[in-house]
Amino acid sequence: MTDKKGFLVGLVGLAAVGLSGCGGGGGSSTDDQLNWEPGVYNDPDVFKSFCANPRTGASAVTGIAFDDRAGSTLEENHWLRAWINDSYFWYDEVPDLNPANYETQAYFDLLKTSELTASGKEKDEFHFSIDTAQWEAQSQTGVSVGYGVDFVLLSNTVPREVVVALVEPDSPADMAGVMRGDRVLSVDGAGINTTSQSGVDTLNAGLFPADLGERHSFELQQTNGVTKTVVLDAGSVASTAVQSAQIIDTDSGPVGYFVFTTHNAPSERQLVDVFAQLEAAEVTDLILDLRYNGGGFLAIASQVAYMIAGPAATDNLIFESLVFNDKYPNTNPVTGAVNSPLPFFDSSLGFSVSQGQPLPHLDLPRVFVITTNNTCSASESIINSLTGIGIEVVQIGGVTCGKPFGFYGTDNCGTTYFSVQFQSVNALGFGDYADGFTSVQENALGAVTLPGCLVDDDYNHPLGDLDEAMLNEALSYRQVGVCSVASGQTKTGTGVSRKGELLQGPWARNRILDMPQ
Repeated sequence: MTDKKGFLVGLVGLAAVGLSGCGGGGGSSTDDQLNWEPGVYNDPDVFKSFCANPRTGASAVTGIAFDDRAGSTLEENHWLRAWINDSYFWYDEVPDLNPANYETQAYFDLLKTSELTASGKEKDEFHFSIDTAQWEAQSQTGVSVGYGVDFVLLSNTVPREVVVALVEPDSPADMAGVMRGDRVLSVDGAGINTTSQSGVDTLNAGLFPADLGERHSFELQQTNGVTKTVVLDAGSVASTAVQSAQIIDTDSGPVGYFVFTTHNAPSERQLVDVFAQLEAAEVTDLILDLRYNGGGFLAIASQVAYMIAGPAATDNLIFESLVFNDKYPNTNPVTGAVNSPLPFFDSSLGFSVSQGQPLPHLDLPRVFVITTNNTCSASESIINSLTGIGIEVVQIGGVTCGKPFGFYGTDNCGTTYFSVQFQSVNALGFGDYADGFTSVQENALGAVTLPGCLVDDDYNHPLGDLDEAMLNEALSYRQVGVCSVASGQTKTGTGVSRKGELLQGPWARNRILDMPQ
């Protein structure tokens, strides 16, 4: 999938996702190397930046000038073929297809392994691309076009259920009164159970607006059964990575809690602030809510892990090491540098806090993490890295997505491509959790087991509410050391409260190795 709209259509299953590629032609210095010979690959630099539709000027976000040159779709495809063969983690499992036979996006989608994990899911679920300008805005500034609401798909067959999972503070959705737990009944008059192509198109257009100023009408049912109609105008929404932060007083000491939603550049400032507050309060435990965190910058995850564990527990230890394909046993194929382990970063890196500032730290011997199938990538790195240095991680919720793999976003001709380039392993050399982390109570097939309890997401309560099922269970387990419900059941009460797929684009599930620009 390549965009939010296509993601929903693919889940609902009522229409094929449209694939597009660059058109046009044009000569270049690579014309004599454009004949496809199976099994023979050029260096990707031969074809880099020869574009069917070259850009001019510079990036509006980074200020870096584009190096695009006049080229063709065929050259873009040859670059993809050579790039994948050079740096893709499972390069030897990729079919060698004639680049002259495909449009660029369709070609990229095929250049991946088709192998499965132990549980039967795709080994590589994370192969995607995104418009470069959109990616830079989303990752570097945290700003995207939308209403400031994340929807979760609880059922993709009739009767369908789409529920509000998260609302960004001060966003158009927040200002219109949209709340967690609201169920979508219709969009612009199209019912959620429509079976027509036009109806699905209407739903997608409203749920995932593409342009600023788009206006759409939603009929929503609140958790109390009352329906309401809201009109939402799409705007530039800045994500708030840290939400619902609080210090919970208990008989055995103060407990810190906050929701952490994304490892983007602005999150560095927010994380430093919240950990400083928790450090000042001398919390005895931390409940880190990662239920909707699909990942992002790996360096941010390293900072979070350090701020939990502190200097004594992390001194001279590895946060993660990166394992590339067998062509690069000791060298990073992207940077060309010696492949050195990532440390636990103990100071700010310049994402949104001035570089070199000492980070606050809690020095905790354990942490409670709240997880769902939407907990992915860099979020799982926090879990794996802490277990690797002996910090106890107690998992409350559901099995995580299972992504010990990562990549560098690589721009070519205005599209940024993400294709798995490395596997992350912790200080013990462990990184085999392609089927996720699971609590001992759930014990999901193929997943790595941690102490903790199976609890479904509880959309009937706001995040941070002490009666919200997952937070409530974390506090209960902390007090008594056992799960409050029998294995295979869920502590959710009645109403809407099940596993669901967060309707976000694939870029929300990232383990990206990058530093501030």
